[in-house]
Amino acid sequence: MSTAPVWKVKFYGVRGSIPVCHPDYGEFGGNTTCFHLDLLRTPLDEKVTVIFDAGTGIRQLGKDIENGVIPKAEYILIQFSHFHWDHIQGFPFFAPAYFEGQNIVLFSPHYLDESATKLKEIFDLQMQSEYFPVQLNKVGANVRFHTNAEQFKQPLNMDVSVDFRYHKHSHPGDAFSYRLDGYGKSVVFCTDLEHGETIDEAVVEFCRDADLLIHDAQYTDEELKSHRGWGHSSFSQAIEVAERADVKQLYLTHHDPDHDDAFLRRIEKECQRRFPNCHFAREGAEVVV
Repeated sequence: MSTAPVWKVKFYGVRGSIPVCHPDYGEFGGNTTCFHLDLLRTPLDEKVTVIFDAGTGIRQLGKDIENGVIPKAEYILIQFSHFHWDHIQGFPFFAPAYFEGQNIVLFSPHYLDESATKLKEIFDLQMQSEYFPVQLNKVGANVRFHTNAEQFKQPLNMDVSVDFRYHKHSHPGDAFSYRLDGYGKSVVFCTDLEHGETIDEAVVEFCRDADLLIHDAQYTDEELKSHRGWGHSSFSQAIEVAERADVKQLYLTHHDPDHDDAFLRRIEKECQRRFPNCHFAREGAEVVV
């Protein structure tokens, strides 16, 4: 059996804006944004669990850690694109936050020029007594807040084995794309992004030659016309980024809460006619890189 490193992404939440619970949304799922990157058979495999965003999908991810579906690691690293409600609302329901002694790092470069206290305040506020019965300082885990990648890269040895980068892109209040390169593989997470009248060239370069690009695609071109300034991309814009950046696999995410399974299946087929290796992210689906 080959021991070559394998990276695997699992989608735990792919819905945008607000969770949806309805029979017509079962195929693609109703939980908001949360992805797990499994760095299989690498030095980081047992050391760190890598998570992107903490929408409602993170609840099931936490259950999978609790039940051993995902092996427990020394560190859990959660990287945030931004802090709109649909990207943080699942964190208070993340089971490992209550594991005594579990190390959890919450990372965002939003406040790079300020104290990490500002980042901590966001989660303190979310879990204050008016909103949640357990306050952040009462959970069992050791929750740390980092705004500088070097703070957590060194203990995880990420500076040795994996090149970790981020890029600020256009979204109300700003948001960040993330890219990980290592062991001959590359994955880009690029959600909650508004390109504007033309495609953001810096985003294209950030995604250049990626093996897997996960890109925001909340709207049709027609819908986008009435949602300028809302901070999201159209299906065709996401495909254009993938085409121009020579991306190998494209997964579209952040599905609009008004787009049911029938709608998404139809648009997915249209997108695949233009970019054959394009798929719409489905909750629970796994992608091997």
